[in-house]
Amino acid sequence: MAAFLPPDPMHQPASPALEMDRSQPAIWVENLHRSFGQLQAVQGVSFRIDHGKVVGFVGANGAGKTTTMRILATLDYPNAGMVKIGGHNVVHYPEKVRRLLGWMPDSFGTYEHMTVLEYLDFYARALGYKGQERLQRIQEVMDFTDLTPLADRMSNKMSKGQTQRLCLGRALLHDPQILIMDEPAAGLDPKARVELKQLIRILADEGKTILISSHILSELGEMCDSLLFIDKGRIVHHGDAESMTRGSAQAGETLVNVQVFGEPTQLVQWALTAPMIQVVEETKRGARLRIESKDEATLAGVLRRMITDGLQVTDYHREERRLEDAFIDMLGQIDKGTFKGDSAVHGE
Repeated sequence: MAAFLPPDPMHQPASPALEMDRSQPAIWVENLHRSFGQLQAVQGVSFRIDHGKVVGFVGANGAGKTTTMRILATLDYPNAGMVKIGGHNVVHYPEKVRRLLGWMPDSFGTYEHMTVLEYLDFYARALGYKGQERLQRIQEVMDFTDLTPLADRMSNKMSKGQTQRLCLGRALLHDPQILIMDEPAAGLDPKARVELKQLIRILADEGKTILISSHILSELGEMCDSLLFIDKGRIVHHGDAESMTRGSAQAGETLVNVQVFGEPTQLVQWALTAPMIQVVEETKRGARLRIESKDEATLAGVLRRMITDGLQVTDYHREERRLEDAFIDMLGQIDKGTFKGDSAVHGE
């Protein structure tokens, strides 16, 4: 280690790992309700996550993600419903749940007067690690999160990405089998997001169950086995990213991006004459258009018309429907009252 900690006079090991009931889901939520005064934050939420799965938790701000995750982490109580972690009820057996669970909130405080090593040592002692076992576990966590070179750095003098790795290290100290991570990539630069994603993937490969929320849907789609979508306190969809985009109201349509050179105002006026054409962006030298249609002949006809009308097409390519597009489309259906929901989520 870069810094030295005196050995603890007692050399008793930390509490042994708690066995999970693998006959039950790793995370089991049934008809969960939580309100704050008149605000119904969580309304009848139900879902199950199997052991070793990575599940993304998606929803707009205020949708109920953090409230649900805090209840799972034994930091809040439900008004009604049942939540089990590793087969243990979070209300009746919170101590057992905490031995199985690693919690990484969206804002994880650090202590200004502590170095990285001292910070992890403080929490390792609180978890019951003693003597050489404590030092070994701290070193393992620092090596995994690439914090060993920063062992002597003050914890409040690190970048956002380094701080998030420290917070992940703290959550992993007791080697939990289940991780709950609330917006761990928020505020990270692209490099730090990639590093965090790699760590999460390693943990998943080790068989840990992970529930992770994020606003970066494309990254969740890449790293998660399935996605949970919550809106206004209710789960509206639970499935993989492919099923989400396939179930979109616009599913089956082909997206084509077109870059056109010319006067932007004139291009926008031209685009208004074709209902399937959307102006995505006006540029100094033209505009970027999007064409949506289920009919290949229609797409070909639009391109032919653009050329006939004298538009200078500089780029024309197909685009896969993004997870963000499907999510926004789903929210639009919910607002209009046309969304049928996911019957599997509601137990129908």
